[in-house]
Amino acid sequence: MRRDEGTKRPLNSAAALAYRDGSGAPKVVAKGRGLVAEQIIAVAAEAGVYVHESKELVSLLMDIDLDRQIPPALYRVIAELLAWLYHIEAAKKSGTAPPPAPDTEAVLPPSTSTSGEP
Repeated sequence: MRRDEGTKRPLNSAAALAYRDGSGAPKVVAKGRGLVAEQIIAVAAEAGVYVHESKELVSLLMDIDLDRQIPPALYRVIAELLAWLYHIEAAKKSGTAPPPAPDTEAVLPPSTSTSGEP
């Protein structure tokens, strides 16, 4: 696919996490902007990995070095996403409708919220 020279697209960001039982916390295994972000999302889609969109969360994950565990401040929001993924898989197996995505902004650490509330 060719992009038109005059078309400006916003730079997207993406981050990928991996979690293994007994490994402590999930790790950032990929992150990038622009074409790298598009590649991360494409690889996830090809692998059947669910993608959750949250600019605020991705912004925080971009600050974590690759192959490093997420900080404790992000445990709750990531736990919410892991629970959501578990319910998606269960719905898929049972043939029921998948649950809606969680509102990750509501569970981000207070200093990162963009809602304008203190």
